[in-house]
Amino acid sequence: MSHYPYTDEELFELKPQRTYPGEAAEAKFLLGGIGTGNVSVGSRGQLCDWELFNRQGKGNHLPYTFFAIRTQPEGEDASAKVLESKLLAPFESSHGYSSGTVAGLPRMEASELSGEYPFVNVGFEDKELPVAVSMEAFTPFIPLNADDSGIPAAVIRYKVVNRSAKPSDVSVVGSLANAVGYEGQELFFNLQLAEQVRNEYREDESARGLNYTSPKLPADHLLHGTMAIMTADTQVTVKEEWLDGFWWDCIHDFWDDFVEDGMLERRSEFGASAGKLSVGSKQRIGSVCIRHRLQPGEEKVFEFVLAWHFPNRPRSWEGHIIPDEGGRGIEKNYYSNLFEDAWHAGKYLLTELPRLEKLSRDFHRAMFGSTLPAYVIDAITANITVIRSTTCFRIRNGTFLGWEGGFDHRGSCEGTCTHVWNYAQTLAFLFPELERTMRVNEFLLETDDSGSMAFRTNQVFGGEKWDMVPATDGQLGTIVRLYREWTLSGDDDFLRKVWNKACLALDFAFTYWDSDGDFVLDSEQHNTYDIEFYGPNALSNSMFYAALKAGAEMARYLGDEERARKYQHAWEQGSARMDEMLWGGEYYVQRIDDLNAHRYQAGIGCLADQLIGQYMAHAVGLGYVLPEEHVKQAVLSIFKYNFRTDFTNHHNVQRTYALNDEKGLLLCTWPHGGRPKLPFVYSDEVWAGIEYQVASHLIHEGYVREGLTIVKAVRERYDGYRRNPWNEVECGNHYVRSMASWAVLTALSGFACNMAENKLTFAPKIHADNFSCFWSTGKAWGIYRQSRNEENGEWDTDVEVLYGELDDIRAEP
Repeated sequence: MSHYPYTDEELFELKPQRTYPGEAAEAKFLLGGIGTGNVSVGSRGQLCDWELFNRQGKGNHLPYTFFAIRTQPEGEDASAKVLESKLLAPFESSHGYSSGTVAGLPRMEASELSGEYPFVNVGFEDKELPVAVSMEAFTPFIPLNADDSGIPAAVIRYKVVNRSAKPSDVSVVGSLANAVGYEGQELFFNLQLAEQVRNEYREDESARGLNYTSPKLPADHLLHGTMAIMTADTQVTVKEEWLDGFWWDCIHDFWDDFVEDGMLERRSEFGASAGKLSVGSKQRIGSVCIRHRLQPGEEKVFEFVLAWHFPNRPRSWEGHIIPDEGGRGIEKNYYSNLFEDAWHAGKYLLTELPRLEKLSRDFHRAMFGSTLPAYVIDAITANITVIRSTTCFRIRNGTFLGWEGGFDHRGSCEGTCTHVWNYAQTLAFLFPELERTMRVNEFLLETDDSGSMAFRTNQVFGGEKWDMVPATDGQLGTIVRLYREWTLSGDDDFLRKVWNKACLALDFAFTYWDSDGDFVLDSEQHNTYDIEFYGPNALSNSMFYAALKAGAEMARYLGDEERARKYQHAWEQGSARMDEMLWGGEYYVQRIDDLNAHRYQAGIGCLADQLIGQYMAHAVGLGYVLPEEHVKQAVLSIFKYNFRTDFTNHHNVQRTYALNDEKGLLLCTWPHGGRPKLPFVYSDEVWAGIEYQVASHLIHEGYVREGLTIVKAVRERYDGYRRNPWNEVECGNHYVRSMASWAVLTALSGFACNMAENKLTFAPKIHADNFSCFWSTGKAWGIYRQSRNEENGEWDTDVEVLYGELDDIRAEP
């Protein structure tokens, strides 16, 4: 098949976003704030993957947790259904479905999910009901406002339209299991809890609903926390705690109560004899019901808030409590500084909702109203979920930390790994204050006096420094990212704060990785492939030259002329020398005397990451660090040799991320032979983060069609049937490297900024005559518009600020 499997119409046409019917079972949209944990909305409208408890939890199920609707037109019988579409086959299980799944209750006929971050919508179809129902849910998302984007809560709304000719009583109920003290799940999905829990009705001037606690758990217990389900609506009844009876007494009692009149009795009528009927279970379920009468044609929104607050996390990466050594055992989540408990968080969300929702919709409008192809917007926004997934968290002092990704029930690869975070651009452009905390940690905490930086942070928790060789690409990449954080924010104080340690980290390369002083790195070089490259190679050296150029720019700005001259000279000499040594005619290669003397080398292979430093230099506005002509030829060769339109006959004994008729970009190929006996680890795999890196680089070099082809191929693999569109995996779910997708936005828009000079630049590479897109700096964000004036042929431009302030800014088309 041709390397160009898409027509220009398919690549450039402005199509609407994808939707996912109930059958697209892998489509699951995350709700939750930065560092708060998540719950997801599935394509059937179900709540799933409850990951609230400071650890990963794919597949976590809360029993009897669902929303349902009851309708009764005047003079007719009532109907009641769970607000989910029908369950999908296979139905095989040793005992059928557990009662906790309420699988036997009626459901809606069909559903269709659409997600435009941060909003998810589920439309339901059901011919039997006299009303039309749809769901909308979101957690506020406001770039540059990490606190308001870090609320441990979600808004869940059901819009109901009476399509009958009669007035109709409509009730929507939300039922939620109390999962405070969550330890796991027992047989039949029952909760395993540390202590007995309690549900209590609570009401104040702005909210009413149920507050969940575990009274016997002390405040310093790892599993301590609270939950809440609440509403600002006044037409509310509740069932504070479902009947604690044998067999299926609890759901029998609740469902009959709800169906009878669309209202709930606060306590079960069997309560007086609960002592005889109680099974002594720790499990407690509660429900909040909103009821209104709708006239024919009338529309009503039934709005709920789910909130949670689990403030304590392990003060370690291992996921368990370290025996107390001066208070090392527990670390506090940052959001515990903002909210006392779940009720407080939910009340804040309800009280501030008009402002929070407006700003969230401003972001949505700026992003989804752009003239970029829908699948590009999809790639950019879908990976925002990484920073609000359990991959990432904030500790009490505000420091932002992250795993590389997450396995289903534990983190994957700890330590905010420098070489993986190199690729990610999303956090830096949306929440630069959080990204700056990582630079502070890397330079001031993890870089020793010799300039050696630990590429995984452990000292942030008071532990010992990570005991491993430094990572060449990770350590040098932090210099480029320091330049990015400074130019995005214009924060000179931040730059000066870390400058001396940053110089130590950069100077370290001259002696540790360069054996002969020719400014070409050639010693043992640990890198993002979890192995060491030996001898000169473009991956390490392109990053070295990007770091040197960034270092020279920062030194010059700070008046450190001696260092500026040193770094400038090393970059110019080394770059020319590397180009001479490693240019293989079509792309850069690794020079090594005996390819098989060391395992896991690339040799003369075409490495997808050979220009990683040039990618980062383009992403932060540094320009070329290697000869432009060779850069253009090399990146096009990566597309030529590494992009596959079919994997049916691809031989891969490693991990598999693309297969059958899927399309993707291999990490390395050997088009001219010379494959090592044991090639470098991961070489036959396909990583979305690398694909976005190469795609954005292709676009920067003018190969827009090739870059878009790769982006479209990635998003086709994440289609809701094969994989979750909001979870691009590598070594774990919600993998950090996938946030390289943000670089596709800056590449297509030609965006660059230097807030130290109050300068913005745009050079759109697509739909330039009528272009609009989202932009962001460390000071503001908004919409850029560009169009061609038909009368004089010149550009008409507009920079609209939706949040923050830009003073005396110069915007150049």
